[in-house]
Amino acid sequence: MSSYQYNKVTPEIIEAIKAAAPGHVLVGEQINEDYSHDEMSIYGKAMPDVLVEATSTEEVAAVMKICNDNKIPVTPSGARTALTGGPVALLGGVMLSTTKMNKILEYDMDNFVVKVQPGVLLQDLAADCEKQGMMYPPDPGEKLATLGGNVSTNAGGMRAVKYGTTRDYVREITVVLPTGEVVTEGATVSKTSSGYSLLNLMIGSEGTLGIITEMTLKIIAHPEATISMIVPYEKLEDAIATVPQFFKHHLSPQALEFMERDVVEDTEKFLGKEVYPKQMEGKEINAYVLATFDGNDEEQLMDIIEAASEVVLENGAIDVLVADTPQLMRDAWAVRSALLEAIEANTTLLDECDVVVPVTKIPDFLTYAKSLKEDHGFTIKSFGHAGDGNLHVYTCSNDMEEAEFNAQVEDFMKKVYAKATELGGLISGEHGIGCGKMEYLKDFVGPVNMRIMKGIKEVFDPNMILNPGKVCYELN
Repeated sequence: MSSYQYNKVTPEIIEAIKAAAPGHVLVGEQINEDYSHDEMSIYGKAMPDVLVEATSTEEVAAVMKICNDNKIPVTPSGARTALTGGPVALLGGVMLSTTKMNKILEYDMDNFVVKVQPGVLLQDLAADCEKQGMMYPPDPGEKLATLGGNVSTNAGGMRAVKYGTTRDYVREITVVLPTGEVVTEGATVSKTSSGYSLLNLMIGSEGTLGIITEMTLKIIAHPEATISMIVPYEKLEDAIATVPQFFKHHLSPQALEFMERDVVEDTEKFLGKEVYPKQMEGKEINAYVLATFDGNDEEQLMDIIEAASEVVLENGAIDVLVADTPQLMRDAWAVRSALLEAIEANTTLLDECDVVVPVTKIPDFLTYAKSLKEDHGFTIKSFGHAGDGNLHVYTCSNDMEEAEFNAQVEDFMKKVYAKATELGGLISGEHGIGCGKMEYLKDFVGPVNMRIMKGIKEVFDPNMILNPGKVCYELN
């Protein structure tokens, strides 16, 4: 439990912060209610006393120094699309937003990197890279997330199966430490054996060790051609069992997703378009694999599609639908991209987990999770990244009392996280821990690892003012 003491924000401190970030400070009722929660408000709401909309590294550093000197808690904030309560100001204090630091600063085409500020949206960098004939490979589902948030959670996404996660594309970052000191971690190089990797420690630390104010990211040449295929199955087990076959046959999909029929139907109603077949050859379709391949030319891709079709049909697929036009591809992926949005739109009470398990264990995990429905009053919805075993499981209710829902969800989560561990998995693949998953992390990693993580935080943050109550630092 916390033994650290924090002070209240006084009028004098507010004036000092206003002097450090002139014209960029909001207080009290000037702060929009949206800043009290993230996308998963079930983990709590709390308003900051002060919101700083910083526009430079210097402003962030000056504000952090003031807060550190006065022991004022600070919560970093991006686009607030997080799903674990990470950007919630549990203790009030100062919220430091980097969304106005949203410039793409420069490309270095010879070294295949781009320098950006943390408030740049993922979709904006993706579009700008494409104009340059380049691609930024990380592709998390939430395109309105900021790149700073992506780096802070090591976001994965749909192209991780071929290209890796955000971590694999961060070359260098500028970070303001909780003390107000400014450091640079990493460099525009592809390898290092230069002491402890503080760069990789920062990536995925969820704003508990420092605030990222600039990033140099690796980019690659944009593929010349891309094509997708929808593969329908009678049973989810058959769909998942096919996944290893893609890799055994050297097909190297850019993305490889699975979806179940109920979630697809809900999303198609939400979008007002029907894309995925529900019956084929007299058989009911209950699961889908959505695969995308990229390559040097269309002829090469058609050869890959032909080989992939043989593989899936030999392993239980009912048929193969090739999305070989831009519109068909957009429609197929529009449904996948809107799955969570549709669930949120149709659900009053919602919680989620994003466990990652070995690919071959996906059916075991989902079968177990669904078996728990008999003992609980909520509905279970699931989809995920078939290629890397990262599963998104949602508990949904429109008629339960919130207290009862929370109690039942806690029981459910304890059981499914234990099952993921038993199957050789981890409790989060890309959403992080925040404040909502800390108890489960404690159960998973054990007291020694929690002590080590907290000790690391104390080195970076002696007064424990930065994002307190998240990941490894428990509040009273």
